[in-house]
Amino acid sequence: MLRSIAIVGRPNVGKSTLFNRLTGRRTALVSDLPGLTRDRREEEAEFGGHKVMLVDTAGLEEANSGSIPARMRAQSETAISNADMVLFVIDARAGVTPADKNFARIARNSGKPVVLVANKCEGRASDEGFYEAYGMGFGDPLAISAEHGEGIGDLEDRILSILGLEPKRVSKRRRRRDAAPSEAEVDAAAAAADPEAIEPEDDPDRPIRISVVGRPNAGKSTLVNAILGQDRMITGPEPGLTRDSVSTDFVWQGRAIKLFDTAGLRRKARITDIAEKLSASDAVRAINFAEVVILLIDAERALEQQDLTIGNIVLEEGRALVIAINKWDAVEEKEKVLKDIRETAKEKFADAHGITVLPISALSGRGIDKLLAATLEAHRIWNKRVSTAALNRWLQEAVSRHSPPASKGRRIRLRFMTQPSIRPPTFVAFCSQPGDLPKSYTRYLINSLRETFDMPGTPIRFNLRKGENPYAERD
Repeated sequence: MLRSIAIVGRPNVGKSTLFNRLTGRRTALVSDLPGLTRDRREEEAEFGGHKVMLVDTAGLEEANSGSIPARMRAQSETAISNADMVLFVIDARAGVTPADKNFARIARNSGKPVVLVANKCEGRASDEGFYEAYGMGFGDPLAISAEHGEGIGDLEDRILSILGLEPKRVSKRRRRRDAAPSEAEVDAAAAAADPEAIEPEDDPDRPIRISVVGRPNAGKSTLVNAILGQDRMITGPEPGLTRDSVSTDFVWQGRAIKLFDTAGLRRKARITDIAEKLSASDAVRAINFAEVVILLIDAERALEQQDLTIGNIVLEEGRALVIAINKWDAVEEKEKVLKDIRETAKEKFADAHGITVLPISALSGRGIDKLLAATLEAHRIWNKRVSTAALNRWLQEAVSRHSPPASKGRRIRLRFMTQPSIRPPTFVAFCSQPGDLPKSYTRYLINSLRETFDMPGTPIRFNLRKGENPYAERD
């Protein structure tokens, strides 16, 4: 198991910026708005050839029992108790505040090794605060600038020393630790992290990426906690509690899964708060990088326009989709409601006919196993590949049953078909007049494909190309 390092401190001292700097990825939301992080986020990082697990936490605040800040603080205290060491971050420009002193006691009482990190030390305004940090009782503080990458190499050395690890090699990031990554470098790293770019085929040893999405207060965090069997995410009656898209790794029936909890998505016109804008962008990004998406809807407000919009975003991105109806315990006419929802899904998501719709109760845990089984089945279909021979036998039969219409006095001919990729299943048919083939006939082919090769509920991409059979012999 990887060594765990918790990054803690009061709000807006730069914990998430430091987290992104150390992991080399922009995964945690960063803003001048204090308290943006609420749930703890875990990511792997590498120092001197050794992998560790970094944990970004919510800002520690004094709070009344039961309040949102109190629940955030409980998450941070859990991260401290589970960590092998703690990075306690302060804002050197603000100096050591009473809140810093109060929460330093929590870190000290944990009994874990603590490194005091004085962030935002890129100018003279931080000098006084840095020297104040010596009085906190954690030994010599480390002066860094997480935003500009200053002092990160020294911090890595301190971490390795405390964990008793000898550097195996000097990382590329360490060699250039004084230079902030450019936007191009960050974008290139994000593109490299695309699962389709790295592993187009399904790898049973790689975790399946599953995102839980939906409107605010649909019960997404409660569902994630129920799946994990622990209070991993902050929950409550207040809408919009989740802000970051937080991932958690677990194993179900021998298959590794990376599960993402996301912020609730409202209509763009209703989003005015900067925190909600950042959260919504992060949720959409979680959809883009997911393999299967669970659309969680409220049984009492099932498949409203926003649910349909979110579902269509998922399908347009080519992700497998499963619909879960939460709060099913509160529904009285269960058969009627379930039938209506399934009919609506069939009508509104016609491009992915056969989407699984399951009633669950995230609070009681009812239907969770069925939901996970349906999710893995959706992932299997999403990775399905059909042989070229079987495809062309089907194409001949489909064309003989229903011939393409004529265009400009000439019969449109479909000569050959192949499947170049999966995730989602993507097919290319070579056609004499691709621009003149009606959409209705294309839908007929897609529906026949779905039925013949048993691919319900997954988006199918069907492309037409002009040309002869590329595998035919030529003079």
